[in-house]
Amino acid sequence: MSPRPRETSDEEILAATARVMQRRSPTQLTLADVAKEAGVVPATLIQRFGTKRTLILTLCRSAPSGVAEQFAAARARHKSPLTALVELYADCTSFAPTPEAMANGLAWLQNDLTDPDFHGITIAQFRAIRGQTRKLLEEAVAAGELKRCDTAQLARLIQHTNGGAMLAWAVYRQGSVASWVRRELEALLLPYRHLQKATAGKNKSRRRTAGI
Repeated sequence: MSPRPRETSDEEILAATARVMQRRSPTQLTLADVAKEAGVVPATLIQRFGTKRTLILTLCRSAPSGVAEQFAAARARHKSPLTALVELYADCTSFAPTPEAMANGLAWLQNDLTDPDFHGITIAQFRAIRGQTRKLLEEAVAAGELKRCDTAQLARLIQHTNGGAMLAWAVYRQGSVASWVRRELEALLLPYRHLQKATAGKNKSRRRTAGI
């Protein structure tokens, strides 16, 4: 006889954990919170994951391996490598849509910086994001959207600008966090953009208007 299927999968529980983490800081979050969100009893979480720390570690361990998939999905949605890059970073702000969620995110980051196991996962994720960002920048150079540049350095700047924009938005609280990230990344990329084609098109239009 085959074992009885689980009504709530581990993946559904981990997704519920991620949602609760937006609303609760590390000290506030409890297994009871996650159980309620996932529609299970706390004993189920203890049986499958043991402790709160193990549950959250299990969730976080999937982050680095999922980076390449996120970037591939952005490429599939947008023809332009630069558009894919900017919109990907803007979309990734969805984990902190409110200043309160941002504050919780910073509390979890503090945990990532002080706990060696979490820090190992975080740095792997950051490196994966930087590497995939550089690949998209190189694709943008090949496509003629960007001038030839140090894509490794620009990828670092994009990561730093993204983090700074999110923090600034949480302070100023004007518009959406996605719009802040999008605006700041566009400003950063502007000097690197290859504008010859756009300029040529404008000049051609002007000559046509003038009857040349």
